[in-house]
Amino acid sequence: MVLELKKVKTDRLNVAYRQAGRAGAPKLLLLHGNASSGVFYEPLMEKLADDFDMLAPDMRCFGDSDALAIDATGGMKVFSEDLDAFIRAVGWDKFALLGWSLGGGVAMQYAIDHSEKLSALILQAPLSPFGYGGTYAEDGKKLEPVGIGSGAGAANQPLIKAVLEGDREFAGAAIDGSYVVQGFQIDAAVRERFIDSILKCKVGDDMWQGDFVQIEKWPFVASGTKGVANTMSPKYCDLTALVDIPNKMPILWIYGNADLVVGDACFGDLAILGKMNIIPGYPGEDVYPNQPMVSQTRYVLEKYKAKGGIYKEVMVEGSGHGVMLDNEDRFIAELKDFLK
Repeated sequence: MVLELKKVKTDRLNVAYRQAGRAGAPKLLLLHGNASSGVFYEPLMEKLADDFDMLAPDMRCFGDSDALAIDATGGMKVFSEDLDAFIRAVGWDKFALLGWSLGGGVAMQYAIDHSEKLSALILQAPLSPFGYGGTYAEDGKKLEPVGIGSGAGAANQPLIKAVLEGDREFAGAAIDGSYVVQGFQIDAAVRERFIDSILKCKVGDDMWQGDFVQIEKWPFVASGTKGVANTMSPKYCDLTALVDIPNKMPILWIYGNADLVVGDACFGDLAILGKMNIIPGYPGEDVYPNQPMVSQTRYVLEKYKAKGGIYKEVMVEGSGHGVMLDNEDRFIAELKDFLK
């Protein structure tokens, strides 16, 4: 299989992307997650080369695409608009869209903005439709003040430091401990490419991860207005309009039950870290409840179903945040069956 790394100039930015597969086969576009790039799809693209015509772009501030400022107040819109510019530049019209984590949020926003272009939507461990952090209950009620405990202030500060310092050991440990289920071993050469990808994240107040503000209420941080992490804040990120899109494509939602990044009680939630006393001073569940991210996604997808859409939920036992990585065969089987 020939997997090509290319670049294209769109009317918004220069986009690096990987292309693989069979010309004339069903089109599948793959969106990566936070602190990664299209590199993370290379093993999957190799396995699917006979089945699909595939593109895996790097989003702005990731991989080899342009590092451009991000106004977070539009939520996922900045990435959705970048994606549509990319689609127009490469000449695609109708395609299936797979989004992982942050990319899952972007995929939902793209479905909201351009439902007519999608034949199917695949969400792998997506961020909650209500954003990442700062909400509670399955219907996404917002904690006050809105944006508390979310955005760049809640981002993984040690990982940001590791990227700034080029710390390959820490980046590798992050992959082993968060991207895949603990104990799973990624091929050594592939792991090195993944580390390279993480270290290419463009750090800055208006890039990765962004700015934040100090507040008086625990956990004493709230989202700012710039950068990647703040696009996920519930202050700006609301993907519930997915329920009412006019052209309802089938949705596959797949995730691991051992995901430490996106879950009903995961380590990405400051409330959980507070309960564990990793962040001291937790005021209690009645003041700062945790975010049930999986339940929130199900809540929205059930409303999507009630409005005439269809979705399939697949929970993979013993898999972490990247089911495509630590349970590749199952992921491929589910994807092929869904898109057949």
